[in-house]
Amino acid sequence: MRDIFDGKAEQFSEMHWKSLHYFVLYRCCIACLLFASSLLHPSAFSILSPHAGSFHLAATGLYLLATISSLLGLHYYRRCFNVQLTLHVLVDILVLTLLMHSGGGLHSGLGALLLVTLAGAGVVGQGRLVLFFAATATLAVLFEQAYRAMVVDVEMTDFFQAGLFCAGFFAVAISARLLARRIISNEELARRRGVDLKNQTLVSQRIIEEMQDGVLVLDRDGWVKQHNPRAEQLLGLGDPSERRLVNYSTELARAFSDWCARASGEPVLVRAPASGMQLRARFVTTTSSECDVLVFLEDMGRLQEQARQIKLAALGRLTANIAHEIRNPLSAINHAGELMAEESLGSTNDRLLRIVLDNTQRVERIVSDVLELGRRDRAHRELIDLRQTLPILVDEYTLKEKASAGVVGLEFLGRATIFFDRSHFHQVLWNLLGNALRHCRGVAGSIRLQVRDGSRDGWVDLHVIDDGEGVDERYSEQIFEPFFTTHNRGTGLGLYIARELCDANGARLELMHSESGADFRISGRSEPCQ
Repeated sequence: MRDIFDGKAEQFSEMHWKSLHYFVLYRCCIACLLFASSLLHPSAFSILSPHAGSFHLAATGLYLLATISSLLGLHYYRRCFNVQLTLHVLVDILVLTLLMHSGGGLHSGLGALLLVTLAGAGVVGQGRLVLFFAATATLAVLFEQAYRAMVVDVEMTDFFQAGLFCAGFFAVAISARLLARRIISNEELARRRGVDLKNQTLVSQRIIEEMQDGVLVLDRDGWVKQHNPRAEQLLGLGDPSERRLVNYSTELARAFSDWCARASGEPVLVRAPASGMQLRARFVTTTSSECDVLVFLEDMGRLQEQARQIKLAALGRLTANIAHEIRNPLSAINHAGELMAEESLGSTNDRLLRIVLDNTQRVERIVSDVLELGRRDRAHRELIDLRQTLPILVDEYTLKEKASAGVVGLEFLGRATIFFDRSHFHQVLWNLLGNALRHCRGVAGSIRLQVRDGSRDGWVDLHVIDDGEGVDERYSEQIFEPFFTTHNRGTGLGLYIARELCDANGARLELMHSESGADFRISGRSEPCQ
């Protein structure tokens, strides 16, 4: 019995206390009705005898006070669950037995209230405690019936009726307990399922928020119902009251209308006006009740960058494995050609020898350029003063490439400093000057280096401008791809390496629109990052 009444032996959840609270509320309602029947007009109720009005009033009044006290105690004292329940049930058994005795025994009808009390206790109570309540009610009814038999004459059928009531006490208590156990197990299962569902929802929501692709949920009318932060960045989603797809991208809205008319799993390319990004959109239907549509948005720039990185990694691994094997034969061929050039072998042989030496040097440059890509991640940036560095670099370049004097002009405006790795900066300018020299007219001032403050605070722009024919708009993006060249002596790696080295230093290399010639702009920080 210690485990039954010890409130610390078993932990009770909030659900148990709530059930007990409802049980006590029911007792308060019954107490109020009994007290009202005794106070107002006892003879109007068949369950109460009009000859014992004062006793009924006192008993029901005390019962009402007891139930109100138990309700207040339950509100302020959440301990000893079994003890509180036992006191409530024993008070009910005592009061109802007394009222039943004064009202004429089982014929008063109050025995039905005992059945309800035991049913409620069976739902709220735990284990063997329910049988204890049924046994107590049985003893109370039998004692009342035996006392009545000693005081007044009773019929034997009254004892048979009392026995049926007592059997009903046990049947109701056990049935209620079995039903309560099933209810509790179902509630516990529902609670665990709810916790699992909540955890799964949180994990799914976190995954969607951290996705690199944008995700939209649209209804069939083109309204954006949900989106993740990446979609908000790509499309520039703003005021939820105006969140209609056509307000953010007419191309995407048109593609969605075409998909609704003719569902297809093929992605479409669109451009977002707010961000200027080219996106690849894929529409997927759902089985929701409103037939919502999922839209997955991928940034084509990021995909192209990933492709470039994969290509760069493949080139790095390839050159790391074969550079040594290529350079040794190249050195031998170049050395043999230089020895042969010292002898006069005739005009035809001299021409063929120059072809061999020129192509040997070209292959050597290709290997050197590709190997330079492997060192892009080893950037040691420092603050470079362009007013001091550029004149020295231009003089070194014109001297080594044997360019005419004054072909490169310098212009400085504003703060002429850039935060860059010095060797990387030297390589980038060398490649851009070589590209400009191949396409310019080659006269004084054909190449201009302009340094000015950038469009953003703390940035500087360096322009390399030539007076050549410029770049065809068809090749404006292809010129930065590896091994793409329009010159018969080019390697196709100069601009690609220049852009990669700028990216490694947090800068950008772009081809600007120009009326004549080509204009390449390097945008970088003019001071270290804070």
